[in-house]
Amino acid sequence: MITRSLANVQTDSRRRDDAERIPVSSTPQGRWQAQLASAIRDPYELCRRLELDPAWLPGARTGHELFEVRVPEAYLSRIRRGDPEDPLLRQVLPLLAESDTMQGFVQDPLDETGHTPRRGLIHKYHGRVLLIASPTCAINCRYCFRRHFPYHENSPSRAQWDDTLAYIRDDTSIGEIILSGGDPLATSDRQLAWLAERLEAIPHLKRLRIHTRLPVVIPDRIDTELLDWLSATRLQRVVVLHVNHASEIDDTVVAACQRLREIGVTLLNQSVLLRGVNDSVETLTELSERLFEAGVLPYYLHVLDPVAGAAHFDVPDAEARDLVKSLRTRLPGFLMPTLVREIPGEASKTPL
Repeated sequence: MITRSLANVQTDSRRRDDAERIPVSSTPQGRWQAQLASAIRDPYELCRRLELDPAWLPGARTGHELFEVRVPEAYLSRIRRGDPEDPLLRQVLPLLAESDTMQGFVQDPLDETGHTPRRGLIHKYHGRVLLIASPTCAINCRYCFRRHFPYHENSPSRAQWDDTLAYIRDDTSIGEIILSGGDPLATSDRQLAWLAERLEAIPHLKRLRIHTRLPVVIPDRIDTELLDWLSATRLQRVVVLHVNHASEIDDTVVAACQRLREIGVTLLNQSVLLRGVNDSVETLTELSERLFEAGVLPYYLHVLDPVAGAAHFDVPDAEARDLVKSLRTRLPGFLMPTLVREIPGEASKTPL
């Protein structure tokens, strides 16, 4: 029954999909909020749109029940149809393997819930704290180390933010704020501007760092409203993107990066080393080169955090070290990301 249903819609869907490949920013409905709201959230629809063999659907449904599908149209348009090995698809397609129980893979691999002294604030390292500025993402990456994070307990109201901001104000050792989530840019510019104004009023703060995937998965997010409040703050601004494969960077992403650079934002990238996505020297070389063409410097290459449901992405440390050793023979030093693992309780990321 599933096979017949998918086959019946494929011919008509090709015609619709061709129309949907038009960049969203070129249409009257191109605002990022509309794209966020219309992201694919159904495993059947994802399989149908990408013309996948129906055999993938049962596993996709199982994985979806554990961690819902979410794929924006702008990202979907970069995925090769009919190819289950496409490196972008592998990052977003739920699999039956996500239901496997693997020793050492846990729900809170970084012990973040043990370092949350205030609602929406994670304090693990000296001199900087992380704020959960949004509980949602524009895209649900299957390897996400926060796929089990208790966002319902860490989504402050404005009144509750006052307590969190007081914590930052009272600790003069804190010089940098990291906005994370979810994805911080999945929330409104009004809310982000409100938060930025209160942060910049704290004298000992120097930098505002934003960890986000929105400029990659919905490039239209880098709009005038965002650039206005980000330009206004006295804090030094750093945006850390999350790109794992060169195919994620198309011309719309390059343009979004350019808009950020034009207002003086420093752009860095952190990747996760993922089995079947970027676990080759050629792929990692192309990624660093493409990032630099877009004005982004490679920063970290993380080995996989051992989060429950993502063990099939794991690349052993020894193999990761060999990859990076070979990568050094291909790239200049300034394009070499640092291979790291985050170990709970350590004072910093641990280079491998």
